[in-house]
Amino acid sequence: MLVGGAGAAAAALGAGIAAPSASTLPSQALGVPARVGPPPGVPSSCRVPHSALHGRSRALGLPNHGRLANGIPFPQETDYSFTWDFPLGLSPNPQWRRYGSEKLVLTLECVLSAYNAAHPNLARVGVADLSRRGGGPFGARYGGLGHSSHQNGLDADVLYPRKDLCECAPDSPNDVDVARAQELIDRFVRAGAQYLFVSPALYRRHLLRGPPNIVIPLAFHDDHVHVRIYPDSMPGRRTTGPERG
Repeated sequence: MLVGGAGAAAAALGAGIAAPSASTLPSQALGVPARVGPPPGVPSSCRVPHSALHGRSRALGLPNHGRLANGIPFPQETDYSFTWDFPLGLSPNPQWRRYGSEKLVLTLECVLSAYNAAHPNLARVGVADLSRRGGGPFGARYGGLGHSSHQNGLDADVLYPRKDLCECAPDSPNDVDVARAQELIDRFVRAGAQYLFVSPALYRRHLLRGPPNIVIPLAFHDDHVHVRIYPDSMPGRRTTGPERG
């Protein structure tokens, strides 16, 4: 739920790192083809079945009071995604901030690769925080505003696509490509997300929408959608109420 985006270029320059360029599309510049189709064993809906899971990761406890066993990191960079460090306002996001359950990582990979395949000439989608390596508290002591949830590998912050194609967090809701953001939300709904916390400003203007028990407006989500999935061990059952992300 970290607030991000503002001053990203300045922060990057201050750290001696080149600022993001709105005209650069790394998925093409890297010369790497977009993945065609979902990860092995995952249907095109991106609803990850138990049979597609081969690791031993387990989401323990609740998103706001739990931990993660044998989590796996979301990749630092792929042909369809990049990672974003909200506290520093730059890419990539350190690995220790992006551990999730295998089901969460496969869900993100499936949804984002499918989006990229549908829009190969657009910018890649940014992924910010998941959970810490072993889960547990992820509050302000770890940078920025921190998170009250993101504790057991079921939560991920996904940046809204920007109108200017910059691979960086939106500075305000006016920067958001709402059509593409809505497409991502629809894809996560089809993938079986438990909750999607979205920008109140865009939701009030009916620019972001979805099933009201899943797509929920929440403060501090003007630059990203907070995705929460069900744990593999409890399909179709809520982990807890929509506690503040």
